[in-house]
Amino acid sequence: MQLLRFTTIKLTLFLICGILIGYFLQPSLALSFSLTLILLIALDGVFAYNHKAPPSLFGLLTGFLTVAIGILSLTLSESKNIGSHYTHHSLDGKRAYTLKIREVLKSNDFSDRYVAHVKYMDCIRVSGKVLLNIGVDSTKGTLLVDDEIVALTTLQPIKPPLNPHQFNYRKYLENLGIEHQVRLAQDNYIVHPFPKKTILGLASNIRNHIIEKLRKEHFGTEELGVIQALLLGQRNEITTEIDSDYKNAGAYHILALSGLHIGILLGLLHFLLKPLELLPKGRTIKLVVIVLLLWGFALLAGLSASILRAVAMFSFVAYALYLNRPTSNFNILALSLFFILLLLDPLLLFQVGFQLSYAAVFAIVWIFPLLQQLWVPPYWFLRKAWELVSVSIAAQLGVLPISLYYFHQFPGLFLVSSLLILPSLTFILGFGILVIALSLANSLPPLLATIYDTIIRWMNTIIGTVAKQENFLFRNISFDAIQLILSYGIIISMVMAFTKASYKRVMAFLVLILCFQAYILGNRQLTKQKETLVIGHLTKNTTLIHQTGQKATVFTNNPAVSERMANDYAIAQNITKVEHRPLNNSFLIGDDRLLILDSTIVQLPKESAISTLLLTQSPKINLERFLDSVKPKIVIADGSNYTSYIERWKATCRKKKLPFHSTGEKGALIYNLQ
Repeated sequence: MQLLRFTTIKLTLFLICGILIGYFLQPSLALSFSLTLILLIALDGVFAYNHKAPPSLFGLLTGFLTVAIGILSLTLSESKNIGSHYTHHSLDGKRAYTLKIREVLKSNDFSDRYVAHVKYMDCIRVSGKVLLNIGVDSTKGTLLVDDEIVALTTLQPIKPPLNPHQFNYRKYLENLGIEHQVRLAQDNYIVHPFPKKTILGLASNIRNHIIEKLRKEHFGTEELGVIQALLLGQRNEITTEIDSDYKNAGAYHILALSGLHIGILLGLLHFLLKPLELLPKGRTIKLVVIVLLLWGFALLAGLSASILRAVAMFSFVAYALYLNRPTSNFNILALSLFFILLLLDPLLLFQVGFQLSYAAVFAIVWIFPLLQQLWVPPYWFLRKAWELVSVSIAAQLGVLPISLYYFHQFPGLFLVSSLLILPSLTFILGFGILVIALSLANSLPPLLATIYDTIIRWMNTIIGTVAKQENFLFRNISFDAIQLILSYGIIISMVMAFTKASYKRVMAFLVLILCFQAYILGNRQLTKQKETLVIGHLTKNTTLIHQTGQKATVFTNNPAVSERMANDYAIAQNITKVEHRPLNNSFLIGDDRLLILDSTIVQLPKESAISTLLLTQSPKINLERFLDSVKPKIVIADGSNYTSYIERWKATCRKKKLPFHSTGEKGALIYNLQ
């Protein structure tokens, strides 16, 4: 592979390997540091006596050292290895916490949500991030970035997923450096009157000021939400319907202010500032101005994590354009990835947005020129249309495996969305920046505001029309990590075979396709032999999933509430048929019987061979007496019961020395019957 000839790309791959090793093996800090130091000393020795050492030894040690640096970088980012982190102190009982708001998240129906830094525990200076939830109160305003509050409270651990194959929100937050959460009512904290200002607070204030200005220009509610997302990276006010339409149309990248928008902005600046090249040192001046404007836009957009990494990446791309060498793009992209992971945060590697951004950019840089060589249209209009199609296909190939792995759906009309929206996106972004500038200067003509509002409304309408073509949206696609790796192998080998066909490359492509098919068939065969019963956890609801092969029967009295849990399970287990049935009073688990007791029970059933007792809907029974008569092997309480009842039943089972399983505490209970 020609790309591996570039040193920066090889070093970046070694660094990524090191971060992955550190993430999954979690070596101690002492081991990571010792390994790095030993390899550094060995490399220094080889460098000092280079004339005596084999040429390959220096490269081999450099690769191993980069892997060790990746391991050390990941290890240093873990809270247990940060001396000032709050987790090194006792979290039992209430403590006086000083929290500084770092990010305002989207609110839900019950609470305003923030990411906050822990500054003090009582009088102890500490560090670390927590998720802050404050009950909604219409009489009080929300907190802003840089606000500081003091609260006497406890830090609560973030619960793992309680149902199989449910989205792991705890792991997601851990990858953001958040391990605990705080829940407060509006009157349970004190706001510091004079908090220390930071650049993040300045950026947030600028963004809030712009939003207030735009609100006065009488944009529509949906249109204003999209404008904030497009230009300011603020998606908190996007309506649920608009959010769903953009996802289903394969155009959600338009709303997520990141690589696409910064890339368009870079291209726009590169074109508009071309006259600077006529000046002495003009190309250097142009590079400096572009980079400054990109970072100014990042400040305007609030310096969110996605914007920071996108601007950092395209600052390197701007330098690649300045060098104007055909092979520099891959080097610069790899270099940006190397330094972003090493200097900013190695945990970025595990964030979906980061993966999608770099996968799309690398695919465009690599595959787009090859697609352009396939066909050179004779007319300008056709050339531009083919360029858009090529960019969309290249980007979609780059992100397709990741999208299927995380989201399990594929928008078949992504090309239509791209062809309809992308040609005008540069104009929409440029026009939007002009609207913001004029609004800040109190000079925005009402006609311009109306025109821009109409353009955004048309874009929403087009996306909504595409999204309604349900037959072209493929949902609930089973796709696991092995398929993800094999898919990228297929794409890479296909592009290599297309670039320069040879027997080895074509065979590699065909073998990977066969491996992919064999894995799917083998997985399907294993699924057909499986029989499982899952007693799930849902608040105020009882749900059992009985899987027999590729069919799942969902037993519940409220299918709408159970739909998400059933879909997650069906996708992960490669199930092709799901049916819903009302709950029965008892089920067979192999040769044993499961009995369900709920609040409607009038007379206790006379079952002689009950091995499992499931308590639902808070039944009013004397559990101790019932256990004496039935003698089950285990008692289960699901999420439909009152917490006080569960605690009482738990104590009874402890007294009886009988296993007790609360799904709210231990998660769903899974019986593998075959």
